[in-house]
Amino acid sequence: MGAITPPPVRVEMQRASEMLSNGGEMAFTLWLGPLPIHWVARIEDVSEAGFTDRQVSGPFEEWVHCHSFVRVDDGTTEVIDQISLRLKAHLLWGLVDLGFVLGLPVLFAYRAWKTRRLLEKGAVG
Repeated sequence: MGAITPPPVRVEMQRASEMLSNGGEMAFTLWLGPLPIHWVARIEDVSEAGFTDRQVSGPFEEWVHCHSFVRVDDGTTEVIDQISLRLKAHLLWGLVDLGFVLGLPVLFAYRAWKTRRLLEKGAVG
């Protein structure tokens, strides 16, 4: 995850399942400068068509991220991200959440670019 996260955000993984599987969990900290954002996500609905990660604990009141994979041709797969979320009703975390949400288009554009580069170099697979 750290390899496809844009600077200046830093990802520190505490734990993650070796294989993507239903019920697996990831615990990580996103560092926004000096601000640590602790997050635990559970993996659900794993199939060839995609998977979902659901926040178990973290900065949002609710966060559900569905990753769908659509075959375009033999060498191309389109990744579609759908996010359902609710901001926390807290002054500080509500502002952090809002800033994070506003940055999502940049985050996903960077992830798409970086994933393509890694695949082209053969670093993923």
